[in-house]
Amino acid sequence: MENPIIDYRQFFIEDADFYNRILLGFFLPNYFWVPLPRFFQTWLRNYIGGVLLYFISGFLWCFYIYYWKRNVFLPKEAIPSRKAMLLQISVAMKAMPWYCLLPTVSEYMTEIGWTKSFPRIDNVSWVEYIGYLAIYMVIVEFGIYWVHKELHDIKPLYKYLHATHHIYNKQNTLSPFAGLAFHPLDGILQALPHSLALFIVPVHFIAHLALLFIEAVWTANIHDCIHGKLWPIMGAGYHTIHHTTYRHNYGHYTIWMDWMFGTLRDPEEDQGKAM
Repeated sequence: MENPIIDYRQFFIEDADFYNRILLGFFLPNYFWVPLPRFFQTWLRNYIGGVLLYFISGFLWCFYIYYWKRNVFLPKEAIPSRKAMLLQISVAMKAMPWYCLLPTVSEYMTEIGWTKSFPRIDNVSWVEYIGYLAIYMVIVEFGIYWVHKELHDIKPLYKYLHATHHIYNKQNTLSPFAGLAFHPLDGILQALPHSLALFIVPVHFIAHLALLFIEAVWTANIHDCIHGKLWPIMGAGYHTIHHTTYRHNYGHYTIWMDWMFGTLRDPEEDQGKAM
């Protein structure tokens, strides 16, 4: 009987080589990246992909809400200055090389067979696929909630790590570019549940990578101060409250963890009280 781990490892390696050829081959000459060790190829691919996602999502969304739909979603006084956005970009770009270590290490550990990931959708049934993905997302939601909360509650962690992000605490300082403006270790800690979940539940590795990099788009969205009102999504209205009270709405994609642990604060209820 063939060892499925060996088969899976080969699929993971083939997939990584394919992604590298597409992204690195498009932006860099082969003589630059092909001789690099696999680990550094993966890191470089993740870095280029992360930078592209950050700037494309950030610029497109800023253009849409600050210029094309100017004064439609946000009043003029709520639009952040260029200086504030440039500072956020600077902080994010300093951290980006470090952020990219996490998916690189995750991919390496998956290639050597240490995680429970599987490489192809047809490796499991659809019921198993959806079930595993649901469990994975619960682990991620739970983990990110508590990491984020402890970054606030443990004073040294807040002072030396998370405070870097919370200098943006008003509508006119928050922008899509603030989404990745963290101390590098802070950003890695908050994304760490994505990687730890790979050791707990079998999950499609491509889905894991996609969800990890969707963070770049998602985090841009929740820092734009526009409340999308799509229950139970933890949209920007909830996250703006987090930046102003520091004690509510620690959650990730949904409001469930804040609801379960008593830290949820609804922007519509706040708006109703203010009227």
